[in-house]
Amino acid sequence: MITSTANNRIRELVKIKKSAKERAEKDVFLVEGPKMFREIPKGKLVEAYASESFLNSAAGRKLLQKTQTDAEAVSDRVFEYLSDTRSPQGILAVVSQFHYSASDLLGKQNAALLLVLENLQDPGNLGTIIRTAEAAGVTGIILSRGCADLTSPKVTRSTMGSIFRVPYIYSDNLEMEIQALKKEKVCIYAAHLQGSVEVYTESFTGPTAFMIGNESRGLNENTAKLADKAIRIPMHGQVESLNAAVASSILLYEACRQRLS
Repeated sequence: MITSTANNRIRELVKIKKSAKERAEKDVFLVEGPKMFREIPKGKLVEAYASESFLNSAAGRKLLQKTQTDAEAVSDRVFEYLSDTRSPQGILAVVSQFHYSASDLLGKQNAALLLVLENLQDPGNLGTIIRTAEAAGVTGIILSRGCADLTSPKVTRSTMGSIFRVPYIYSDNLEMEIQALKKEKVCIYAAHLQGSVEVYTESFTGPTAFMIGNESRGLNENTAKLADKAIRIPMHGQVESLNAAVASSILLYEACRQRLS
């Protein structure tokens, strides 16, 4: 059992937890809690760590037995040091990162439904968007380098497991990615307060991509101009704009509704 926070492996795990660069170099990220642990895809688990109290609990033993996992034991104090949450759940896993190509994002049978995210920086917002995207049937997500890191503990936790199932890529050149989508006959919509098209009057049954911008500034003007159409969500009262995750949900679920009709 590891009982010291000065242990070399514990120090490495803390670096992975805190540093996007470290996660990229090691090609791994961390997930916490029984729910996330159960959903780790086969072949992606690198190693697991469990607190002493978790290993001594019936639920802990059952989880490890069911997943056929050998977890390294650490003291409760050390696990609390490792954890990224205020209430540690006793199980932590090191998981291999996912690597997708642009073609992986298009789905099958001309059914592409994508999100293009520019400079979304709030981890909780981004995680919620990933989770909603899976529920709405999104085939893939393109993120600019200015977005929060999907493999950070807070984003990963907010996805509630969707990070394991939704294909995504980070792009250094959104314009290039958007032009490539257009060649695939994907219609690009920019979410914009002054959009000329209202969300409930447009058809999204064909290949579709929604562009969502930064929480406070929206889409960069040059990025917005790349869209085929600027789309708006009708609002009452004196509300100036909607949260990025809320706006994404409205757009995606209208597309989902149309495709299920």
